[in-house]
Amino acid sequence: YPRSISPVPAFRYIYLSTATMIKEVVDKQVVELKKLWANKRQLLFQCLNLAMIVFSALMIWKGLMFVTKSESPVVVVLSGSMEPAFQRGDILFLNNAVEQVGVGDVVVFKIKDRDIPIVHRIMKVHTKPDDTVELLTKGDNNRVDDRGLYAPGQLWLKREDILGKAVGTLRYVGMVTIALNDYPVLKYVLVGMMGLFVLTSKEG
Repeated sequence: YPRSISPVPAFRYIYLSTATMIKEVVDKQVVELKKLWANKRQLLFQCLNLAMIVFSALMIWKGLMFVTKSESPVVVVLSGSMEPAFQRGDILFLNNAVEQVGVGDVVVFKIKDRDIPIVHRIMKVHTKPDDTVELLTKGDNNRVDDRGLYAPGQLWLKREDILGKAVGTLRYVGMVTIALNDYPVLKYVLVGMMGLFVLTSKEG
């Protein structure tokens, strides 16, 4: 009988090749950083480049907040409670500029004393005699509504609890964000490497 080939050697080869490649990249960046440190003028120029990139990213985020009127215009789905409509790791784009939201809309809302907002669908809208609108939400993949998730004694959401209505999505792109939250060390490593690449990059 033919003997099956163990995948361990192949995996080990891939692991060693990847580790070697990463080491070569890091060594190259360290050499470039030493050269940059010796050239103070170039170091200052590259630091300004890095500051411009950070400032531009902040300006884009603030611009999105202004246009959408949402404090979180882009969010990542962290659980499977909205499957099959949205999967864990999907990125949602929110718009809170709309005055009204209705039954069937997918919204992101915040709960008192909870840091992480929730992405669920509106299943009921209740209008009080004073025209105040109250909302009840539920995850598509959940059996019951969200009253068990609301603050103690809270039966309905108010409009001001809504951070925005989902108007667009990117599938699975947010898995990177989830991985960085699950392993905070990766976040600092990635940010550090990005900063290092910007500092040591050469203008063409």
